[in-house]
Amino acid sequence: MIWNTEAETMSRKDIKALQLAKLRETVSRVYHCVPFYRKRFDEAGIIPDDIKTLEDLQKIPFTVKDDLRDNYPYGLFGVPMKDIVRIHASSGTTGKPTVVGYTKNDIEMWSECVARLITMAGGTAEDIAQISFGYGLFTGAFGLHYGMEKVGAAVIPMSAGNTEKQLMIMQDFKPTILISTPSYALYMSEVAQELGIKKEALSLRIGMFGAEGHTEEMRKELEKRWGIVATENYGLSEVTGPGVAGECTYHTGMHINEDYFIVEIIDPETGEVLPDGETGEVVITPIQKEGIPLLRYRTKDISRIDTEKCECGRTTARLHKIQGRTDDMLIIKGVNVFPSQVESVLLGMEQISPQYQLVVSKKGFTDDLEVKVELQDIELLENFSELEALRKKIHHKLQTVLGLDAKVSLVGPKSIERTSGKAKRVLDLRNL
Repeated sequence: MIWNTEAETMSRKDIKALQLAKLRETVSRVYHCVPFYRKRFDEAGIIPDDIKTLEDLQKIPFTVKDDLRDNYPYGLFGVPMKDIVRIHASSGTTGKPTVVGYTKNDIEMWSECVARLITMAGGTAEDIAQISFGYGLFTGAFGLHYGMEKVGAAVIPMSAGNTEKQLMIMQDFKPTILISTPSYALYMSEVAQELGIKKEALSLRIGMFGAEGHTEEMRKELEKRWGIVATENYGLSEVTGPGVAGECTYHTGMHINEDYFIVEIIDPETGEVLPDGETGEVVITPIQKEGIPLLRYRTKDISRIDTEKCECGRTTARLHKIQGRTDDMLIIKGVNVFPSQVESVLLGMEQISPQYQLVVSKKGFTDDLEVKVELQDIELLENFSELEALRKKIHHKLQTVLGLDAKVSLVGPKSIERTSGKAKRVLDLRNL
């Protein structure tokens, strides 16, 4: 089933024509309504009329997260505050939060985008969705909530945390869709196993996971543990929240809502736009956002785009799984390392749990990487020869994939911290 056939199956030519028309209107509005962008345009020596083709988007300077922080809280808003009906913000754990505003039209657009993602994943008005994202300034829960209601599904707004109650509600209310971060869904499955709750006793059939990337191996693990079809969706608060892109059940990438977003892939070092199919940093321009209409926002996420028509019938370009972030990439002894590479090695291996952590430290002038891997059975710690054989096996696999000699430490069950939000996979001790 396709939610919006006209928008999701139009020809590539028509998509580009629509994007150009919306881009030109957005650029003109932003130039006249947001002093920050008027100054940027003036400094770059361009005016809105210079944007005559989609390629001309490249003339516009990038927007980065620090621009939002420097204009905290409302400096990048594109409408008067009387037209803002919702305000969200990032957690602000590394400084001032990034603040975003929504008009009534933005809320409607957001709901429409998420409704498409829900339908792509197989959701219908017959479903009951348990939303285990945290409600609050974080956009994830509200985005999926409004999208579910637009589809006509029933919503259980559980929020995150209180895992045993989550599982009680899952048993009693019989939700058919679970919405959370993949790492929290993994943790919930561990608690369910401890409580003797079998997946066959639940009604779940779909998992819609977002807010953090996960590998194909993690998807398979979640599907096995819950007995569901797991899909991934993508978005970020700065450009609207969830709703930018999402997977259909063919799992060939996340379909981009191209009538609302222009997505570019750039070389993160040079800023040069890369051809379709090449891997680089994701840059997003919302082309109908009123509250905070950012231009060429650098996400730091790493992916690639595929414009071939999907088997599901949708013609929209697809964003492939996020491989990592430019700010999550570790450079160890000259080698680029992403947590997702480690995850792809560890998941599915016998005797270890899907929980892991990368610890980076400095010895003299050299960076060292330790990979902590959690065991499933504490009794294994008492069998040195078996433990050492497992450690060597993991070490060899990691060395093959990473091209790096990383230390492997096997730790006891439940010793790596769990969270109801995004998992903290990297502990960087170099600057402490």
